[in-house]
Formats: sequence, C-alpha cells, structure tokens
Amino acid sequence: MSDQTFDRTTVLGKVMMVLHAFTIEDSAVSLAELGRRTSIPKGTLHRVLSDMVAVRILDRTGAGYRLGGSLFELGMRASVERSLLEVATPFMEDLYVRTHETVHLGVLDGTEVLYLSKIGGHRQASAPSRVGGRMPLHCTAIGKVLLAYADHTLQEKVLCGALPRHTPRTIVVPGPLRTQLDRIATEGIGFEYEESATGIVCAAAPVLEGDETVAAISVTGPSHRFRPDAHAASIRAAAEGIGVTLARRNRLLEY
Repeated sequence: MSDQTFDRTTVLGKVMMVLHAFTIEDSAVSLAELGRRTSIPKGTLHRVLSDMVAVRILDRTGAGYRLGGSLFELGMRASVERSLLEVATPFMEDLYVRTHETVHLGVLDGTEVLYLSKIGGHRQASAPSRVGGRMPLHCTAIGKVLLAYADHTLQEKVLCGALPRHTPRTIVVPGPLRTQLDRIATEGIGFEYEESATGIVCAAAPVLEGDETVAAISVTGPSHRFRPDAHAASIRAAAEGIGVTLARRNRLLEY
C-alpha cells in the first residue's frame, strides 16, 4: 500500500485512497478490508466504491473489489512510459536472447523503483520484482543505478533515511552504499549480489536521453549460475541503444 497522503475531505482524495489501498498481490479486496486500509467510514466508502465501479475504475466480484480495466486503458495512454516501452522492448528482447535470464526495465518513482517491463523465460530467476510493482532503491541493481544518477537531494534523503534489510547481504550502512553509488556513476554499471532476495544476482545500467536519466535496464539471474559482471558490456550497450533511439525519436517528433 502507498504511504502517500491524500485529502480525506474531497471525493478525489477518497478515490485515491481506495486506489492506493490495493497492493500488487491483491486479486480482490473485501469492503471490510478496504475500510480497514483506508479508514473511510463504511457508508461513505460504499458510495465511493459504487461510483468507481460505475466508471470501471473498479470491478465488483464475489470476493470483493479489484482494479478495473479502465485503469489499464488509461495507463496505456501515458505517453512517456508508452514511448519508453515501445523503444526499450526490442533491446530487452535482444538482451534476453543473449543472456537467457530475466530482463527488467525500471524507472525512478520517489524513493523506489517502479518496474515497467519484465522479460523472462522458463528458467527465469525467482526475483521479487513484478511489472507495476516497486522495490526500494538501496537493495536492487536498478535502484542503485537510478540513485547514483539522481540529484544530490534524493541521494541524501535515501542515505540519511532507513535502509531496511531484506537479506543478510542488504547494504544497510550509508557509507558502503555511497561508495557503490560513486563507483556506479563512474563506471556506468551497478550490481546486486543477493541484496533484495537470497539466491539472485543482477547487473543494471542507466538509460540516458542526453543528460537525463529516464530509466535503467537490468539482467537478473540465480547466483549459482549467473555472473552479472560477464554481461556488463551487453547491458551497457542495450541501455545506450535505448537512450539514443529515444533521443532520435523525440527529435523527429519535434519537427
């Protein structure tokens, strides 16, 4: 669930509270559970939910409520993300063919990674990431890359805040994490060794459109067979290809 704060006195605020009450793991959530998560009074909540169902923002099922198809349609109209996905997908597919491991595309969203795409086959690693899901910046390769290329204010916010431990190898001390971020910014590649989940390792590179970091791309595999450093050049090349193609496409759209 989101930790964002919305104005509880407005209808829009209540709608946003309901939407952000859903998690990536939810298939359907009952009225009682939505009431618990949002603290909206039952009568008010029922009216809000009915209105949301009427416009297909939510669907009503036997088990409760689930996010509706209208949200997917609106999401697909988000021009920046759609353009990024259209450009990135061929490079991600090529990277998957080269490595036969799971390929991710993620963007910075607050102090988290938001995963836009994930390509993997039957052998893919059991990574905690999901399309549309989020992970902390400090414990993933994509997250560390995005943080390394982020502005100083965000870096200090993350480094001076809590760094939750996800595995015994999660970096939870600011000093070592800062050292990694400096190295990533210099070398253009970041690594994760069982820091977000035991048994997986990962390498990631930034997607740069000019001087702007618009995303990061990574390859993840199981620690017993995947050596992320061996694929650093391919990951960098894919990230660079996405960035160059995005820049060229956007220049053409300006004319």
